[in-house]
Amino acid sequence: MSIETIVLGTRGSELALKQTTMVTEALRTAYPQLDVQRQIIQTMGDKRTDLRFDQFSTAEGVHVDKGIFIKELEVALESGQVHAAVHSLKDVPSDLGKQFKLAAILPRAAIEDVLITATPATLETLPQGARVGTSSVRRARQLQWMRPDLQIVQIRGNVPTRLRKVLGEDPLDAVLLAAAGLVRLGLLNSSLSRIHLGDETTLHAMVLDPRVFLPAAGQGAIAIETLANAQEVQAALQSLNHVETELRVTAEREFLRLLGAGCQTPVGAHTWIADDRLHMAVRVFSESDLSAAPLELAHKALPGEALELARYLADEVKRATSEPSA
Repeated sequence: MSIETIVLGTRGSELALKQTTMVTEALRTAYPQLDVQRQIIQTMGDKRTDLRFDQFSTAEGVHVDKGIFIKELEVALESGQVHAAVHSLKDVPSDLGKQFKLAAILPRAAIEDVLITATPATLETLPQGARVGTSSVRRARQLQWMRPDLQIVQIRGNVPTRLRKVLGEDPLDAVLLAAAGLVRLGLLNSSLSRIHLGDETTLHAMVLDPRVFLPAAGQGAIAIETLANAQEVQAALQSLNHVETELRVTAEREFLRLLGAGCQTPVGAHTWIADDRLHMAVRVFSESDLSAAPLELAHKALPGEALELARYLADEVKRATSEPSA
């Protein structure tokens, strides 16, 4: 390998740093002589924790779906400040700029969402009118579809901050978070039933079936972004790429791209490989009609036909949504 140093750009949150440490360790294992450095870069999404996601387009002049958690990292890539940027893939817009490339996708972690409560509960047993915190439109719409009585409360902050929303004065009845982050931070126990905070506080966790409560496109995956022409860096990172994860997230992200959807569009996508086929189930909510039931579709294809699978499902969604109601 011709390069001697790789500088990884990362956000400064505890989860982002953990994910960057995972990439660093993988690179050092693959290339013991490689000098892997880290550069922390604060993104717009980190700076403005006072804003809800739906407020960014007016307050900061950029919509959340255009990459409030990656824009400054891409600026650092273009300036040469960093050689690669480490992202949670679900934060990366599906219409990535042509000057950038996803050089590697790490093996996917748990894709499920987790319901966290102070006392044991499931989606079905939450009390009537319970207040549930989330920052995700996808999660909110699925919750409201399954339990119309629930009150959805938008929350921001790092993982521990959001977990503590079910404690203290005026606590929420529950919050929804991604299992992958909880696992990577060592907060979710091995039986996936308890959350252990640093002060010995214990919360209850209920992992939601991804076939019932569909995850976000790319959820649970770590992506490494480079400049499109950074061939030497890409060659080094390619050893970290996990082919099955890449196939699955390629289908999910292409589906979003074809729909013109972003990371805050109410769309769920679940992929898996079984019987030598790549399967994908999607759930698409109307952005304009909050009372409308979602459109649910599923299809399968050969593993190498991820783009074709996404195109088929996107075409079916467009066909269904363009047909006049009976």
